[in-house]
Amino acid sequence: MMSERMDEINKTDSKKKSENPLATERIGKLIAKFAIPAVISMLVSSLYNIVDQIFIGQGVGMLGNAATNIAFPVSIICTATALMLGIGSASNYNLESGAGEKEKASRIAGTGLSMLVICGIVIAAVVLLFLDPLLEVFGVTPEVLPYAQDYTGITAYGIPFLILTTGGNHLIRADRSPTYSMACMLTGAILNTILDPLFIFGFHLGIKGAAWATVIGQVVSGILVVLYFSRFRKMELSWEMLRPRGYLLKTIASLGMASCINQIAMAAVQITMNNTLRHYGAASVYGTDIPLACVGVISKVNMVFMAICIGTSQGCQPIWGFNYGAGRYARVRETYGKAFRISLAVGSVFFLCFQIFPRQLVGIFGTGSEEYFHFAERYFRIFMLMTFMNGIQPMSSGFFTSIGKAKLGIVVSLTRQVIFLLPLILIFPVFMGIDGVMYAGPIADGAAALAAICCAVREIQKMRNMEAEAI
Repeated sequence: MMSERMDEINKTDSKKKSENPLATERIGKLIAKFAIPAVISMLVSSLYNIVDQIFIGQGVGMLGNAATNIAFPVSIICTATALMLGIGSASNYNLESGAGEKEKASRIAGTGLSMLVICGIVIAAVVLLFLDPLLEVFGVTPEVLPYAQDYTGITAYGIPFLILTTGGNHLIRADRSPTYSMACMLTGAILNTILDPLFIFGFHLGIKGAAWATVIGQVVSGILVVLYFSRFRKMELSWEMLRPRGYLLKTIASLGMASCINQIAMAAVQITMNNTLRHYGAASVYGTDIPLACVGVISKVNMVFMAICIGTSQGCQPIWGFNYGAGRYARVRETYGKAFRISLAVGSVFFLCFQIFPRQLVGIFGTGSEEYFHFAERYFRIFMLMTFMNGIQPMSSGFFTSIGKAKLGIVVSLTRQVIFLLPLILIFPVFMGIDGVMYAGPIADGAAALAAICCAVREIQKMRNMEAEAI
């Protein structure tokens, strides 16, 4: 009897050890384990742009800040591609792993990795071949053009590594190595931060120095991603699995499209906003370059806030995906509730900062005229008025994608940028001038947050119904 009891205990212990912790660990502990490294990775990714903006503002000036704003759509397009392939691969990997289809999960990861490399090379070639026409479309002015040419032309060489790092880190987290994922991003960002002042001030390279510092950091991060999948991965992954397969790419795109479209929408809004600011700024007391420079700075500051919210969503993605695939709906709901509260709390803190310290925040990125600071303060306080709710929409979009609701994820991802903000920044300035751009922001933010909440409540109720039917 004693022997049988010991065998039973050993079997139970063995079963617990073999179970995936995503199915058994406390939700709060899992969110901390996965979300904190994801948030740090997103913050580090944002640092590439923010550190450049700070040192360029101090070493080059307002026109340098405007140039990075003009170049920003290229960065958004790269991020869109990386998220489509990275999140799409990671979401499918977790869903298939949760369902017990480990070989299929690994083949999806292999297709995602190879496509990250291919797309990075293609986008870099397009940017280098069509640099000047792209900058014109992005809203460049004659004064800003030479700075934008230097910065964008150099950073284009880092695009393949940027896309591999951004997308590959999602798969590294899905492979249950969030700390390594964080280390990849952190290493490149620290290197970029060290090289920026050295190249800009020490070697007197100006905006070219900032660009080369960014590229070097991206290359190092990309190499670390390659090193992980060649030596440290937990998933089964052979050379044969790296061959892209059309049917798997379609599966990846279906779950990654929401994040991709959200980023593409951001690029479309950024381009439209740049051209709107250029047009209506010329008719205002601010001129054309002040609005472009201010909005570029403020968008970088806002990236810090969005990095935390999106990083939280990305950290929750393996928890949502695995447990939904395994039919553990209560854990899915609990994770969403905690992520929702985190988004509100973080948004409230940044809302207070944006309303109370706008001049100080802008001052970090260099000096300017009184008109420059006046516009920046008004833009911060008006455009960012709904910051406390701004994290709900991207977090919810990630939630829908993680549970396989690709179409709903796409719709929610489009609400703020395309459905609400884009029409408003075209219509409002006709009646209000450049101020119309500012007032379009909080209206779009509030409407998008409410739409996301309504969709989330509906999906959560569906899960409750499925649980009731299973009893």
